[in-house]
Amino acid sequence: MHRLSAAAAAALLLSATGCLPKDVPSEERLDRETSTLSMKDTPQAGELEKLNCENTADDLTKARNVNRPETERLMDYVTLYDSLRKRTQTFEEAMTRNPDLQYREGAVNIVAAKDTCIQQTADVRVEFENYMRELVEVPTVQEIKGGNTVTIARLDFNALRQAIETLSPDDKEQLLNRVASAEKKVSTAKAPEEEPAGAGGKRRGSK
Repeated sequence: MHRLSAAAAAALLLSATGCLPKDVPSEERLDRETSTLSMKDTPQAGELEKLNCENTADDLTKARNVNRPETERLMDYVTLYDSLRKRTQTFEEAMTRNPDLQYREGAVNIVAAKDTCIQQTADVRVEFENYMRELVEVPTVQEIKGGNTVTIARLDFNALRQAIETLSPDDKEQLLNRVASAEKKVSTAKAPEEEPAGAGGKRRGSK
């Protein structure tokens, strides 16, 4: 009976002081450390004031240039959109963790910069996604080789997959399947070209 009372007293003492026994699951300690780290990593007002999304004109011009290779244009959209999205997330997370940032002196500029990033990200996403879907719709082209018409890739299919993954639209899986299907058609078209010379005298290439 005496031991039971002592155990109960110890439990009450631990509860009152907030102490945790050494064998308490580490998840709680990890949560506290992660929370502390998150606060330390939250950008301060001075850092946010240097962050903006207004310097996108040159990158957009490059991505829109129809005289450049399709793969390079698409990757420019990937890079620009990903950068804008990260800047927007930085603003939103900083203000969520530290709401006072919106009410300090000079906060008007920070809020305006955040709104600009949100708008720029949305605008670039629309343009980027339209271009990506255009490429998925027509991922191959016909080319004349040796007097024969063959099917070739319009661009690097891996770049197209990366674009789809970056945007992650609702129909992502269907789009990726269409890319895979187009890739198979290109592989099939290449197969006759790889046959040894004189192998049956068949014409090379396929539509």
